[in-house]
Amino acid sequence: MAKVLGLDPGTKRCGIAISNSSRTMAFPRPALARDDSLLVRLGVLIDDESIETLVIGRPLSLAGRVTVSTTDADALYHEVAQRFTSVSVVQFDERLTTVAAQKALSEAGLKSKDHRDRLDSAAAVVMLQNYVDGLIAN
Repeated sequence: MAKVLGLDPGTKRCGIAISNSSRTMAFPRPALARDDSLLVRLGVLIDDESIETLVIGRPLSLAGRVTVSTTDADALYHEVAQRFTSVSVVQFDERLTTVAAQKALSEAGLKSKDHRDRLDSAAAVVMLQNYVDGLIAN
């Protein structure tokens, strides 16, 4: 089975996580800068890791409403879907993933000041793990 790539979009960085080939676990990768080279670097990851599905987080408010971040993530989703037609590109609700990631990093013994460098990809791991858990349940 091919791997799944999770992308947690932010305004400065995008958190990255990749599943194992059996699609049962998600692992963090270094976050990618949200700049003009993002799509090129995503293409390299898709090729190098034999990615079949790319899951892009869709940050809704806790009440399920569209926010400025949602609109930004939607625009990135459309751009990625148009660029990478050889893979399935889907959106997935990422509410509370950052909160869960912060908690996990704290429980792992990392100090708050050390979270910043790892938080984006940790949130991508939470989102992607939720996605692959849903695949297993179905």
